Amino acid sequence: MNKILYRSALALACAAILGACSEKASFEPAQQSGNNPTLPKAQNFLVPPMQVPDKAGWKQGQTPKVAEGLKIEAIASGLMHPRQLYVLPNDDILVVESNGPGTEPVTTPKQLIAGMVKNKSGKGGKGGNRITLLRKTSDANGGWEKHVFIENLHSPFGVQLIGDSLYVANTDGIVKFPYTAGETQITAPGVAFADLPGTINHHWTKALLASPDGSKLYVGVGSNSNITENGLAVEYRRADVLEVDVATGASRIYASGLRNPTGLQWEPQTGKLWAIVNERDEIGADLVPDYLTSVQEGGFYGWPYSYFGEHVDSRVMPQRPDLVKKAIKPDYALGSHVAPLGLLFSDSNALPDKYHGGAFISEHGSWDRTPLSGYRVTFVAFKQGQPVGIPEPVVTGFYSADESQLYGAPVGLAQDKDGSLLIADDVGDTVWRVTSGAR
Repeated sequence: MNKILYRSALALACAAILGACSEKASFEPAQQSGNNPTLPKAQNFLVPPMQVPDKAGWKQGQTPKVAEGLKIEAIASGLMHPRQLYVLPNDDILVVESNGPGTEPVTTPKQLIAGMVKNKSGKGGKGGNRITLLRKTSDANGGWEKHVFIENLHSPFGVQLIGDSLYVANTDGIVKFPYTAGETQITAPGVAFADLPGTINHHWTKALLASPDGSKLYVGVGSNSNITENGLAVEYRRADVLEVDVATGASRIYASGLRNPTGLQWEPQTGKLWAIVNERDEIGADLVPDYLTSVQEGGFYGWPYSYFGEHVDSRVMPQRPDLVKKAIKPDYALGSHVAPLGLLFSDSNALPDKYHGGAFISEHGSWDRTPLSGYRVTFVAFKQGQPVGIPEPVVTGFYSADESQLYGAPVGLAQDKDGSLLIADDVGDTVWRVTSGAR
């Protein structure tokens, strides 16, 4: 980064800070949730408003807040940016500790500002590039053992077990490890299984989900830009859900136009594939709502040419009205800039009945909205395989009342064999466990 670019970045940062005060959101997240969210007119900015609280971390004894009838406890702390959780058949919990590889070149003042903001919040914390295994002890205190399970990974995110093979989605490819039930460490080297798009890595996470019969793996691959500002060439097999054949490692594009599909799950009633998707930035605090949607084979969901169906993004050149006409409207909006990163369908669990038969969603929060939105775990009820109502807060309290301090930020979700809800907190470097009980 040269001095001229650095000075430009500082000047634009000042402008952004000043502008943030006057460019507040006009709608509450609930108004932009559901099947037909309110979508105001797009705005244009030299530098979009930014708001991210400073990382404070959790004080001794401090926890997130939970809804009435729930309680929360930390089962692991001192981790290195925990992003994803996966529960093995014997109830061991795998914690993927990771962050981006830092390979995206900084070529504009906006990128430099975004990096500063991310680091300030704690979201840019160093990832462990490893998987840690948590195992509940048999002692009376009910503690948890912590074991380094796999090391020397490359910005891992998704993990799935099929038979005796553990598949890990690094940022640039899927790696396969031999797995033996009960072991607390895998020392065998991983075997390269399937390549994934791994250059630039504007969006580096690769969500991973096995088909119910174990014959396929589905991979969420985010775009290499906000709206193709890096050119279309670097978007090859990006903003897609890929389908990988487990027998051969061959892959194909299953669905496209999903800007950043960060979580994949099977909806239990219909058996359909669903995803959470982070939408585009820089056209206003109230645009564009992130969403939860079923994923149709061969479907196109708009990115980069349109959003929420046929709402055209005029910034993208060349325009593609032919593709806009084909764009599938997402099933359910989650609110603008909530940044969903974790998805868990739960037909039944150990929480109160109102949290059965729906989807838990972790909202990591974004820099692109004032006041803050996201930074919570919500529950979306489902009826007959479709989401209904508005997201209900389940876990909150990840930032201070004045929005100046960030204690944590939820990412991956899982459910243990007891039916408890598990939450990876990458800013607080903690794994939380939510159960029924008085607050």
